[in-house]
Amino acid sequence: MKKSIVLLLFFWIQVTLSQKTITQYYFIRHAEKADSSKNPDLSEKGLERAQEWKALFSEINFDAVYSTDFKRTLQTINPIVLENGKILKIYNPQIVDIETFKKETIGKTILIVGHSNTIPKMVNQIIKENKYSDIAENQFGNLYIVTLIENQILSQLLHLK
Repeated sequence: MKKSIVLLLFFWIQVTLSQKTITQYYFIRHAEKADSSKNPDLSEKGLERAQEWKALFSEINFDAVYSTDFKRTLQTINPIVLENGKILKIYNPQIVDIETFKKETIGKTILIVGHSNTIPKMVNQIIKENKYSDIAENQFGNLYIVTLIENQILSQLLHLK
């Protein structure tokens, strides 16, 4: 059901606003990690969630996928990258210049995976308001969708299981 809603929203935006430049961002946090070490692998549940993300995004043609350089983020995004041959770009959320990022990705569809504190912060910077707070440590199903249509900014947060 939620996959259908995401896809309907995506296609509605594409069809109704096809004359305007549309930039679409999808933001997710890494899946469940195996332990609390500095750079852990995903747990079994996390690996299952990575497959769920792959299924959810299977109909979306991303121009690029961005990930931080940690095992948990890379393992979350690898099923999508490997299955669809997407371009993977490593980014450092501490040094991302949002305006440069937006210019480099204008008119594209981008997937970004990060962390409980970096994803809401990056979304807030793109939408230019402090709308989203850090993600709870036990919350792994947040999907932030940000759409830029010329000078209009739309954002929503979906809570997937």
